[in-house]
Amino acid sequence: MVRAFRTAEREAAFFEAYDAVLAKWPVPAEATDLTSDFGTTRVHTSGPVTGPPLVLVHGGGATGTVWVHNVAELTATHRVYAVDVIGSPGRSVHDGREIRTPADIMAWLDSVYDGLGLERAALAGHSYGGWMALCYALHAPRRVDRLILLDPSSCFGGMSIGYRLRAVPVMARPSGERLVDFLRWETGGAPLDPDWLDLVRRGAGDSPQSRIVLPRRPDPTRPPAAPTLLVLGERSRIHDIHRVAEAAARQVPGLTTVVLPGATHHTIPIHDPAPLNRAMVDFLDR
Repeated sequence: MVRAFRTAEREAAFFEAYDAVLAKWPVPAEATDLTSDFGTTRVHTSGPVTGPPLVLVHGGGATGTVWVHNVAELTATHRVYAVDVIGSPGRSVHDGREIRTPADIMAWLDSVYDGLGLERAALAGHSYGGWMALCYALHAPRRVDRLILLDPSSCFGGMSIGYRLRAVPVMARPSGERLVDFLRWETGGAPLDPDWLDLVRRGAGDSPQSRIVLPRRPDPTRPPAAPTLLVLGERSRIHDIHRVAEAAARQVPGLTTVVLPGATHHTIPIHDPAPLNRAMVDFLDR
């Protein structure tokens, strides 16, 4: 059982912040709760019913609302499913089977695809969500027809020492203030969406979260079968993007790589979304 919020007041404040970001969603959205052995997964669905499906998986500590500045362009042609990862802050409720291993995460993603009635879909993930997306493309290649990895962590290289040293205090003693300071460091003080930043601050160390499954780098001899887009932030501090790009090019035949000028790991996807949106739409519509 995942712990509850510390107080009812903090829970109310978190979901008020969540709804404030969701209120900025630029296109109509339908909220769906998918049940599985793991609990309940919240998915916000937008876009044409007949459009090809695209599943979005956010990074660690975020929620499905992080795609607020991307969804309008993506739904011009696609049916978009923005998932609140179970066990993370958000409206998914992890009150069932414990997620302990990467295999459990794959089983949870199977349940998302099954619950949405998707035999096959494009899959995009950011950061830790990118790691989940790559692993799922290897786990269920017939279900992923296109793969988008947004500055993915632990996929084609390890985290930099500087990033790890900065992240350790945030992970060891999580608090909203520590996380915001960390984000401001990594993004170089970029003007992040204030409503989204408030949501992240309120979720850090206070909202129900499950134990993190430490990512294991996928087997570099096994490339994903789906056409793959790798998007890297030019100024990302989580890893050396040149080494990541070289390793990914060796591992993934036909890989498309885009480097976003001026972007960092945590400005993706919430800040300066236009270049990212163009890269994703061009890849999906190719």
